[in-house]
Amino acid sequence: MHPIGLPPCARIRVPFCSILLIVSSTLPAQGRDLPPPPPQKERQKAEVYVTARETGDRLTKKATLTFVPLEQPDEHVPTIILDPAKTFQTLVGIGGALTDASAETFAKLPPGKQQEILTAFFDREKGNGYSLCRTNIHSCDFSSASYTYAETPGDTALAHFTIAHDLKYKIPFIKAALAIAGPELRLFASPWSPPAWMKTNNDMLHGGKLRPEYGWTWASYFVRFVEEFEKAGVPIWGLTVQNEPMAVQPWESCIFTAAEERDFVKQHLGPVLERSGLSRIKLMIWDHNRGIMYQRAKVVYDDPAASKYVWGTGFHWYVGDHFDNVRLVHDAYPDKELVFTEGTESNFDPATVRDWKWGEINGRSLMMDLNNGAAGWVGWNVILDEQGGPNHVGNYCMAPIICDTKSGELTYMNSFYYLGHFSRFIRPGAKRIICSSNWDDLMATAFLHPDGTVAVVVLNQTDVDIPFHVWIDNRAVTSNSPAHSIETLVLP
Repeated sequence: MHPIGLPPCARIRVPFCSILLIVSSTLPAQGRDLPPPPPQKERQKAEVYVTARETGDRLTKKATLTFVPLEQPDEHVPTIILDPAKTFQTLVGIGGALTDASAETFAKLPPGKQQEILTAFFDREKGNGYSLCRTNIHSCDFSSASYTYAETPGDTALAHFTIAHDLKYKIPFIKAALAIAGPELRLFASPWSPPAWMKTNNDMLHGGKLRPEYGWTWASYFVRFVEEFEKAGVPIWGLTVQNEPMAVQPWESCIFTAAEERDFVKQHLGPVLERSGLSRIKLMIWDHNRGIMYQRAKVVYDDPAASKYVWGTGFHWYVGDHFDNVRLVHDAYPDKELVFTEGTESNFDPATVRDWKWGEINGRSLMMDLNNGAAGWVGWNVILDEQGGPNHVGNYCMAPIICDTKSGELTYMNSFYYLGHFSRFIRPGAKRIICSSNWDDLMATAFLHPDGTVAVVVLNQTDVDIPFHVWIDNRAVTSNSPAHSIETLVLP
């Protein structure tokens, strides 16, 4: 007999032990050293939580459904198709911003209302369980006034650096949040502007640029901020280089072109963080709108000397949706992370606080950003006062909870509940999985937790109820998505 596929002239005598060696050396590592993957868990139940416009349901547990055999989905029946065997990015966290405005508003409330707010946002069992938050490095528009930690002009050694201002409101508020949320809560910080004396326009407001001679001083300022906050009991997980570096604003702002941001990271901020023992800090670039985020990321990431210091790209939502740009950055630079770092409903109007659209805007953005590769999602101020402030330039906005500092009344916007459908049920460490909707009017995302639990979030922005299936591994449950609703199904 001839060896299969070889002519007689191709016969070669090879010792049997050599054949074993050749075969074993060509096997993939998984086949040689790792056990086969465990079989997929057979789902039995799904717990359903709903928030819906024309009902009193707000993150309300509605039912426990039972899976039944279903060999394959029907393309004519609305269906959410899951595949936990295919995983994508790992969630870092979901949350909001702990600004001066939020902290000052919090301080004006009676103790009982303060506790209600802390529980609502940070308690994992009774609240939204926020796990990723942002704060401002010295003042931003959502501060009562402009201030810095280094007020002395020309103080390049930062000899007069102090965070005394933040010890009154902001740091106590953040520490109160940490006491409820625990170490799982990660905090990153962003500057809106260097001190005026470091800038070309000698003004913290109205744009301007960092003077080249203060590159090292400004980078050292970041380090001092991290060190002083951590001495005060507030650990810092990450930093962004500059909030909205393309916006000249009537409040704190500073312009960096893509090349200027790259060079500041490469020549100053990255090396200073590294030399100070802060390489663990997750450094994010851009921190502005989705529209040109690919170009901004490309300039930095295509320079290895700058890219090595950068963990990811932050982005906002204020000029169009442009969700595809999130995916493009993810696909082009899969080793870098993406975090939505700010978004709010602008132009505070008490008459529209209860409009349902605010929840849907947040839910849609969060879902689309996650499905396009974002590892984290952080809204803007967690709370604001009855005017949508305080804000030292009158740039009043909405927040998930509006607080009447005179009466103590708390108004929960629908955005609070929509955000909670993600943050309560999708926890840090969960991985996004295949979640395919066959119905244009149903949007969905799904995540798999290390313990095997799957959380599926379904969004219906239409005027009609939509019964639908959730299908996984030849089994399905039937649920209902009410008109203008968001629904989370938890599959143990």
